[in-house]
Amino acid sequence: MIHKVDPITKILYIILAIAVPIILPNKIIALILLAISIIFLSFGKVLKRVIPIIGFSFIVLLSVIVIQGMFRAGNKTVLFSLGGLHFYKEGLSYAFDICLRVLNILCSVAILILTTKPSDLIESFVRRGLSPKIGYVLSSVLQLIPEMTSTMSRITDAQRSRGMETEGKFIVRIKAFLPLIAPVVMNSIAGTRERSMALEVRAFDSKVKKTFLNQEEVYGYNKFIRLAMVIIFILAVIWRIFIWKR
Repeated sequence: MIHKVDPITKILYIILAIAVPIILPNKIIALILLAISIIFLSFGKVLKRVIPIIGFSFIVLLSVIVIQGMFRAGNKTVLFSLGGLHFYKEGLSYAFDICLRVLNILCSVAILILTTKPSDLIESFVRRGLSPKIGYVLSSVLQLIPEMTSTMSRITDAQRSRGMETEGKFIVRIKAFLPLIAPVVMNSIAGTRERSMALEVRAFDSKVKKTFLNQEEVYGYNKFIRLAMVIIFILAVIWRIFIWKR
């Protein structure tokens, strides 16, 4: 079900997951949203792929905890000491809020990235009014690195079959890498030329309304999810204006 939710709904969820903890700066609310994102990732069976992303950001979050816990302006209450270094309750509380927001952003964005094909995302934008030319440029950028990686691997295998040493010491790899640059670049240029010719044959520059090869599948629960998110956002704003204790 998570994979079938349309990309626009997922983007709205990202906005909701980022905006609500800012509107209602409460740790419990941030934890609830983080738990919801983790549940969605689990249902989408992509939770394991998020762990390396969180691990990579852990160093940054750890530095935030150390700096805010020790040196934040307004620190008064010493929570604990470690080797003569004092960590304060106010700074650690503020750092914890920052970490929750960062994790919320990472997990909510991961739902979109890991459960949506880039082509489906761009196509969804084009269907809703984005210029097809801009959509094609964005799609090409997303496909560029995988295509060049595949070309590089194919050329490396071809050169290795001809006796070129591509593995071993660092200097050997550098010597093997330099002769591969020219074929990769030439293949990219040739591919660009062929792609532009294919677009011209298909009348890409025509001013008539563009059609799509595949018909968009619209599921009923997408509207329900969007409505629920709008209601949650409105309730958060109302709570902040009329009920929230400053």
